[in-house]
Amino acid sequence: MEKFPLWTAMVTPMNTDGSVDYDGFEQLLRKQEEAGNGVLVLGSTGEGLNLNEEEKREVVEFTSGLDLVVPMIVGIGGFDLPAQADFIHFCNEIKPDALLLVTPLYAKPGAEGQFEWFSELMGETELPCMLYNVPSRTGVKMHPSIPARLSKEFDHLMGVKEASVSVEEFKEFRRQAPNVNFYSGDDGLTPAFAKEGAVGLVSVASNVWPKATHKYTEMCIEGNTDNLFPLWKNATDALFKAPNPVPAKVLLNRKEWIANDTVRLPLSLGDISDEVEQELLKMDKEISSWLEDQQ
Repeated sequence: MEKFPLWTAMVTPMNTDGSVDYDGFEQLLRKQEEAGNGVLVLGSTGEGLNLNEEEKREVVEFTSGLDLVVPMIVGIGGFDLPAQADFIHFCNEIKPDALLLVTPLYAKPGAEGQFEWFSELMGETELPCMLYNVPSRTGVKMHPSIPARLSKEFDHLMGVKEASVSVEEFKEFRRQAPNVNFYSGDDGLTPAFAKEGAVGLVSVASNVWPKATHKYTEMCIEGNTDNLFPLWKNATDALFKAPNPVPAKVLLNRKEWIANDTVRLPLSLGDISDEVEQELLKMDKEISSWLEDQQ
């Protein structure tokens, strides 16, 4: 599979009754296709754990059926190993371009538990697999030895999405696994991670700014970051001033890219203030102006 520098962790637009808005979803996916961004469905930004098994399969089948010219990764998340294996078998039939495998939730396993967990999941498929380290959500950090160990056992390890929010920890991953591709899992830290060898970004920001974030990512990888600050830091910070993906969905709705900003519990629109909404709208205008200046 061709290496893509930017993957968008897609939101899942919903109707007012909470069902998936597939018309809105196609519009968002087409915007990513137009920008040349790979797409990740059923990640945490896509409220993957808030969808039931039937809905998750429908999302994968729908996205696959669009025949996008950009690749698709499917998020595999949770803590029920047999259920994840079943879903992987389903994906093996649909044949997305890759899978995203997350460090186990809640149980906080050590290095051996993590290695065996990922080994079990990767053993269920020949599809390329990206690992996902996101301790803020899972409650445990991926042990830095894991990518290197797995790369020796499985030739379909395509990389690691690193979202530990620590440059020093990113550097340790790179030191132990210099031949593994690492992607920033944090929009705001992408300049720092790229400086330490990140090959790309798995992004929330590209939902709302697909072309601008594509340009931002290219500039980070090239080391051309002089005119990124403080604009991009302020913009990406604004997207996380309420639980993700609430701010992204609110801004997408205000931009009229989706019909509703509905989220599923335990997420709530009550967690975003009017001040944050106004800040998002301000950042949207500034990012649009920045992109025009780059063209």
